Amino acid sequence: MDISIDVSDSLHPRELGVIVRNTQPEDISKIVNLQTESYPYLAPYGNIWRSEELESHLRIFPQGQFVAVEPDGTIVGSASTLIVSLNPEYAEHTWKEITADGLFITHIPSGDSLYLADISTHPKHRHEGIGGMIIHRWKELVTELNLRRMIGGGRLFNYIEYADRMSPSEYVEKVMKGELKDPVLTFELNIGFRFVKILTNYLDDVRSLNYAGFIEWLNPNTLKVSS
Repeated sequence: MDISIDVSDSLHPRELGVIVRNTQPEDISKIVNLQTESYPYLAPYGNIWRSEELESHLRIFPQGQFVAVEPDGTIVGSASTLIVSLNPEYAEHTWKEITADGLFITHIPSGDSLYLADISTHPKHRHEGIGGMIIHRWKELVTELNLRRMIGGGRLFNYIEYADRMSPSEYVEKVMKGELKDPVLTFELNIGFRFVKILTNYLDDVRSLNYAGFIEWLNPNTLKVSS
């Protein structure tokens, strides 16, 4: 999963008519194109959605698939999720393992965690608030389905720039203290996610050297019930 900073001083995309809705079959080819443009570092590894994977998502869990759409129908963002249960709750995993190599056949309707497999925004529309709109919709979905939490693996995007002088753990510690900024982890922390631990060999990626941060957001409504 990749989440990048998505804020701006200009008009919010909602004011410009951008909406977030559930993905439809006719969106699939547009999402494939969006992925190619959004992930230049992952595309060479084949780590972007293929049509057959997106079709599988819609068959298995249509509620959890979203697109951000401009008034003219242009798709400027997309997001893919599934429901899982981990035992133990912070179990080691890779992206391919937890998503069944992107097909989502590991989806468990009775599970307790919304797994954030992917979020992407078009490079020309980053820092405009689109990612924030999608994340808000994720939180609404967690509440609607009465799930306990949202979890995911966020690539340590800038780790390659520091790998020769610090470990992944040291890098994360500096990001959490505000001494370094990572476009993925810094944003996740700013929007309320908690860093849990480092996942190794999470996803083939030259930027993160395959490291990701296990992140978690707890549903405040289920916390009230449990307490």
